Amino acid sequence: MKLLRRNPREPGGTMTIVEHLQELRYRLVWSIAAIGVGSIVGWALFDRILTRLREPYCRAISVLPPGSRPPTGCRLVFAGPVEPFVIKLKVVLFVGLALALPIVLFQFWRFVTPGLTRRERRLAIPFVASSVALFVLGGWFAYLTLPRGLEFLLGFAGPGTVPLLTAGRYIGFVLLLTLAFGLAFEFPLVLIFLALVGVTSSKALRSWRPYAVLTIAIAAAVITPSQDPYTMLMMMLPMVVFYEIAILVIRLMKR
Repeated sequence: MKLLRRNPREPGGTMTIVEHLQELRYRLVWSIAAIGVGSIVGWALFDRILTRLREPYCRAISVLPPGSRPPTGCRLVFAGPVEPFVIKLKVVLFVGLALALPIVLFQFWRFVTPGLTRRERRLAIPFVASSVALFVLGGWFAYLTLPRGLEFLLGFAGPGTVPLLTAGRYIGFVLLLTLAFGLAFEFPLVLIFLALVGVTSSKALRSWRPYAVLTIAIAAAVITPSQDPYTMLMMMLPMVVFYEIAILVIRLMKR
């Protein structure tokens, strides 16, 4: 139980290096425990989640020409005896992280708050709530773009070829795409946090706008695992909008 206890902080928020490490250990233990509990829920719901993950693939192959559809239909195959276990482990851990995200983000916020003012520390709940909402929105966008992205990618092979995706690669691709969108949609919160700690300001962000749009376009091209134009555009446009929203919020905060 010692891992779940932490030393009290100084009133001024100052901490030694050892105290910082102890605080980090405390926050990590709670985060890992939360992910473990979420993973148990993910294990119980695995079959339902797997069915939902297969739906974009089923829609994508349904629009392929009859001669280019896989003989297994929208059922996925696996190529080794260990692959089913690895697939389940990936899905369960991802669901565990998603369910534990509020607790993980709250622990992260509490770890960095010693460097913030008392007023800024009170932003913990808005920070956690908005982070979770943006991550869920990013995952939803990824799920929406997945069928069109798969259609684009599977249609490249041309006539005479048939897709036969293994479950491991497909599930890994879907989870990676969801994670990429979820993290990318946290972009405005990163900018607001940087403004809170004095790294940037609304004036600086306005002056960087042209370079920011170019950087966002390049990042969208690199981050998206499918790298098809439709998916890249669906990631880039919200991030540009979020950049403008972040500027507005930072101006309202008088930063």
